[in-house]
Amino acid sequence: MSIARAVWQFGEPVHAVTYFAPETRTATDELGLKGGWMSYFGCRAAPLGAVGAPVVTTLFYNFAPPMVARSIPDAWQYASPAALVDARAGAIDRALRRLLGDDAVRSPEIARAAELASAAVAGCDMAGRPIGAANQAVTAPDEPHLRLWQALTAIREYRGDGHVHCLVNAGVPPSHALVLQAATGRSAEQALRANRGWTDDEWAAATHALTEQRLLDGDGRITVGGVELRQRIEDETDRLAAPITRAIGDSGAEELIGLLRPLAAAVMDGGAVPTINNMGVPWPPR
Repeated sequence: MSIARAVWQFGEPVHAVTYFAPETRTATDELGLKGGWMSYFGCRAAPLGAVGAPVVTTLFYNFAPPMVARSIPDAWQYASPAALVDARAGAIDRALRRLLGDDAVRSPEIARAAELASAAVAGCDMAGRPIGAANQAVTAPDEPHLRLWQALTAIREYRGDGHVHCLVNAGVPPSHALVLQAATGRSAEQALRANRGWTDDEWAAATHALTEQRLLDGDGRITVGGVELRQRIEDETDRLAAPITRAIGDSGAEELIGLLRPLAAAVMDGGAVPTINNMGVPWPPR
């Protein structure tokens, strides 16, 4: 496993708490946002500013356009992007304190992890990484656990921006990427379809196209060619993600990974993030 991949895999569970914590939905409900998906799109897109649905659809990549359009730009009518950045920070503060405990969030280990992750983000060139750059520009909170969360968010979005580049370069459209993901068994097909907004017809069309390309077999199972394509995309994503740790060097990155391991385990073992999830992050990492 590359260092950049390990930083992501052990940092992703801590970041992903924001998508499953009830504190996030409560915070956005209080601002007037309507429903969980408006909460998701509003909070995740907020660092980009009051962008429109086509921008969010393009950058997030794997959501069906009508699904995004049901939430964006309407979210900005209820709360400004700045208000949502503050709301998600307040929500993750409460969520991490609940999950990890006050002593843990005040620990020197989290403070050191925040120092390393923040240095990695601050020293990284975000050219061509729009969501990563937007999160790099968010003012770092004072509390170490919130600085850590914001830095991990920038790290995962930097990697995600690179992953989108790889999918586009490989000629894998958004719906096709999801069908291939489901075919691996790492994410449940029905959950991917429902939570990304693709219709039955669109899913069937993607499945047919992938079968024609011999990336799926006649029963919808991923073929050797499909596995090889996904692996090439993952390897290239790792290569493009490598600069995120350059500012702290291999020793700093290894130290960060060691500090993230118990935090990720606490999140995952406590059920705060599902073991099988739509992000396709395996737990434990392998």
